[in-house]
Amino acid sequence: QGKGLFATKNIRKGETVFVERPVVSSQFLWNALYNYRACDHCLRALETAEENAQRLLGKSSLVLPHPEQCSIRKDLHQQCPRCQVTYCSAECRQAALEQYHQVLCLGPSRDDPTHPLNKLQEAWRNMHYPPETSSIMLMARMVATIKQAKDKEWWIKAFSQFCNKTANEEEEIVHKLLGDKFKGQLELLRLLFTEALYDEYLSRWFTPEGFRSLFALVGTNGQGIGTSSLSQWVHACDALDLPVLQREELDAFIDQLYKDIEKESGEFLNCEGSGLYVLQSCCNHSCIPNAETSFPENNFLLHLTALEDIEAGEEICISYLDCCQRERSRHSRNKILRENYLFTCSCPKCLAQADDADVTSDEEEEGEGETDDAELEDEMTDV
Repeated sequence: QGKGLFATKNIRKGETVFVERPVVSSQFLWNALYNYRACDHCLRALETAEENAQRLLGKSSLVLPHPEQCSIRKDLHQQCPRCQVTYCSAECRQAALEQYHQVLCLGPSRDDPTHPLNKLQEAWRNMHYPPETSSIMLMARMVATIKQAKDKEWWIKAFSQFCNKTANEEEEIVHKLLGDKFKGQLELLRLLFTEALYDEYLSRWFTPEGFRSLFALVGTNGQGIGTSSLSQWVHACDALDLPVLQREELDAFIDQLYKDIEKESGEFLNCEGSGLYVLQSCCNHSCIPNAETSFPENNFLLHLTALEDIEAGEEICISYLDCCQRERSRHSRNKILRENYLFTCSCPKCLAQADDADVTSDEEEEGEGETDDAELEDEMTDV
């Protein structure tokens, strides 16, 4: 778990505890193949709310009401002139260039499958199918950031703030991320990573042990980043002051839209990339969290919001499980937490259920109907 984060003052329910920018972040590599596009730096959606809905519905004729409530400004979008990577603004293009993009820019080789970076990305796609929970490019941006930095030690210290694991724990994490063939896959990734990004100053990150540690660090601390122009549009529409009949019609349209999207594309998960956040990574887990993370600005800025009143000195806890997983049995919850984060939860809810039978929620329901294996598999991979 994290190191523990405690309130320094009284915080009321609904208040923002903090807003945090990631030390480094990256889009998931499968997004481009699914034609989902986000700013390559801040992960702000580049498609309009209507385009977002059309893609998820597979219906290009869909028209959204109140298009003025969409915040996407395509006139501000810019591309890297060398590799055509797209950003939501000139500011993001410049920020990326100054932090890591000089090292990672593919230039005219962007479509060359033999380029070392392209080989690394393709290898990752072949090992880690969607839904992605981490990305090799997060590690690539860590290396590129240090390679470009004037004060390299400052950045190394920044990355060293994240939780580290023992060798055995690291091996378990990597196995979880890469599956049964993880040792061979990990070595292949390390060789490709070295070919693409080796730096003498960071030589320890490229050794088998150092690379495994780096991989485990990203796997344990990476926070999924959710950005969606459609969600932004829905929130903006919710805030509109409309006559009662128009409000009812709009609410019914939105409800039906989400039902249709779920039928066509599955559960609507706003998870477009991952990032490393220093404060968020310090938060421990609870099955009854008093705070939750969100991305209301449609970019990589993480907002931690209080779910209830938190007193000064009280620990701020988030849930590493989604809402559905939190409703499962104590045994089911801890099975997921052990497999993905290597700890057994001792939050008040788990302690109160300590005498419950050690059976999963699915085993409890066996008498009532068949287990939905696909649903369980989705649940596990979305952690």
